[in-house]
Amino acid sequence: MRRIYLFALAALFISASLFAQASKPAADLVYINAWIYTGEGLWNGRPRVVDAIAIKDGKVLAVGTNSEIQKLVDPHTVVHDLSALGVTKPGVYSAIYPGLNDAHTHLGGAGRTKLHIDLTGTPSLEAMLKQVGDAAKAAPAGHWLIGGNWDHTLWQRVVLPTRQDLDKVTGEHPAFLDRIDGHIAIANTAALKAAGITGKTTPPEGGAIDLDSAGEPTGILRESAQELVYKVIPPPSHDERVKGAELTIYDALSHGITSVQDFSDWQDFLVYEELEKAGKLNLRISEWLPFQMPLDQLIKMRAHHPIDDPMLHTGMLKGFMDGSLGSHTAALKAPYADEPNNSGLPQLTQEELNKMAVERTREGFQLGFHAIGDRGTAMALEAFELAHQDCVARKSASECLNLRDRVEHAQVVDPADIPRFARLGVIASMQPNHLLTDMNWAEDRLGPKRAAYSYAWKAFLKAGAPLAFGTDYPVEPITPFRGLYAAVTRKNEAGTKTYYPENRLTRGEALAAYTQGSAYAEFAEKHKGMLLPGYDADLVLFNLDPYTINDPDILKIQVLETVVNGKIVYQTEQKEK
Repeated sequence: MRRIYLFALAALFISASLFAQASKPAADLVYINAWIYTGEGLWNGRPRVVDAIAIKDGKVLAVGTNSEIQKLVDPHTVVHDLSALGVTKPGVYSAIYPGLNDAHTHLGGAGRTKLHIDLTGTPSLEAMLKQVGDAAKAAPAGHWLIGGNWDHTLWQRVVLPTRQDLDKVTGEHPAFLDRIDGHIAIANTAALKAAGITGKTTPPEGGAIDLDSAGEPTGILRESAQELVYKVIPPPSHDERVKGAELTIYDALSHGITSVQDFSDWQDFLVYEELEKAGKLNLRISEWLPFQMPLDQLIKMRAHHPIDDPMLHTGMLKGFMDGSLGSHTAALKAPYADEPNNSGLPQLTQEELNKMAVERTREGFQLGFHAIGDRGTAMALEAFELAHQDCVARKSASECLNLRDRVEHAQVVDPADIPRFARLGVIASMQPNHLLTDMNWAEDRLGPKRAAYSYAWKAFLKAGAPLAFGTDYPVEPITPFRGLYAAVTRKNEAGTKTYYPENRLTRGEALAAYTQGSAYAEFAEKHKGMLLPGYDADLVLFNLDPYTINDPDILKIQVLETVVNGKIVYQTEQKEK
C-alpha cells in the first residue's frame, strides 16, 4: 500500500507541475539579447545585468536568460530582439534601465514657457529684448507678454534687466517675465501699473520690490512680491493647459523619464486627470500640493482623486523656506560673500512654520520644503524635528521613522546639519544638473569655505541620508543625462572646470538616486525603480550605457525607447545602428 501511495503522490506532483507550466502566463512584451540592469547592486557598485525581460499586464513578469524568457513567448507576444542594434560589446552600445523618476518638476510652468516667450539660454540682454520685441509685434493689442527663463548670469554684462529696458520693446503690452529659477521676475511699466505697484507699495512677507535711486520700482520683483502681478494676469485657458501638458509629457518620455514628482497648479492636475480618463496619460505623476494652503482645503484636494492610483495621485505638501542663490534670495546663516548686507529672504517665520508642520503631519501629509541656503535648510530641519517629536508623543517611535520628509534642493547645508538628515530620515531631494549652471558663480556668492560643502551629494550618502535626484524642470532641461554627468564628474560640460570633486558620486550611486532613491522619496520603492518580478514595467532603452561609457559621452546619450506600464510610449524613428 505504501508503494502505491508514493506512486500516486508522485503522479499528482508531476500533474501539478505540468499544469503550472501550461498555465504560466505568456508575456505581452519581451526584450531578448539585451543588456538589462535590474537595479540591484547599483548603490554598492555591483549591478546585476540580465539578458532578457518579460512584461505582462503592466508589470515585470520575469527577468533572466534568453532561454528562460523565451519560454514565456506565445504568438501574441511582441518580441524585441536587440541583437538588431548591432551590440558588439555588452553594455557599451545600448542598455535597458529602470525608467527614470524625476523627483522634482514643474510641468505646468514648463508647458506655459513652451507656449509663450521662452528666454532659456539667451546670451545677452540685447538678445532677450529682441525676442521680447518680436513677440510684442506679433501679439494682439493689449495682450500680456509672459514667459521667461532668462538668466542674467549667462550674460557678459551681468546686470539685472529693468522696466525701462522692457519698455523700449513692449509698446503698450504689459510684460512680466520670470528669471529661470522663478524666484525673481522683471515687469515693465505697464505691468507694474496694472498691479498697482509703486515705490510706496509694501511687499508681502518674504518678498521684495527693488527700487532705484529715485525710490521708484526697477521692475524686479523678488519671491512673494511676484504675486502682486500674477494675480492680475489673465489665467491660461483650458486649451493652453492641455497643449502645455502634452508638450511637457512628451518631453519627459523622450528623455527616458517615466515618473515625475510635480508641483504645478491645481488646474493643471485636473488636466492630467482628464488625460488619464481619456487614456492619454503615459507619464506617472505624483502631484504636490501647496503647504501653506488651508488644511481643510488640502484634505479635500487629497480626497479628490484616489491616492493609490498608480498613474496619477496627489503627494507631498510643498513649502518654501527661501529663494535661490542666482537671485541672492536663498536664506543664509551669514551674508553673501558678494553682497555683505544681504543674507537672503526667508519665506516664513520659524514659529509659523513649526505650527503648520505639526498640524499637517498630524493629518498624514508628507512634507517637502524648498531650501537652498543653509539657514533655509536649518529652518526646515527644526520644523521636521518638532513634527517628529509630536508624532512620537502620539504614536510609536517606529511608526514615526517613516515620515519621509524632504528638503528640496539642499544646495548649501551646514556640515553640522547633514547628520540630522540621517537621524530624522529626511530625504535630500537634489538636482545635480544645477551645478553645471551654478558653478560659474556659486563660489562668488558663497566664498570658498561655504562653497566647499555646497551641492554635497556624497556627504549626504556618507552620513546615511536618503538621496533622490531630479531636474527642477523647466529651471533646467528635463534631460537626466546632464544631472548624471554632473553627479559623477562635478565638471562643467566642456570638462574644463571642476567644482570640489570630493562630493562626486559613482555611476551606480547616481543612477540609483535617479531611480530607487526617487521611488523611495514617494513611498513607491516596493513597486518602482527596479526591474524585478512584480515591479511596474517602466523601462528605458538607451543608445549608450551610462554605467560603462566614458564621462563625456554621458552627455551624448539618447533614448531609443521608453516603456510605461508595459506599453511603448516613445520610440525614436530609427533604432537600427
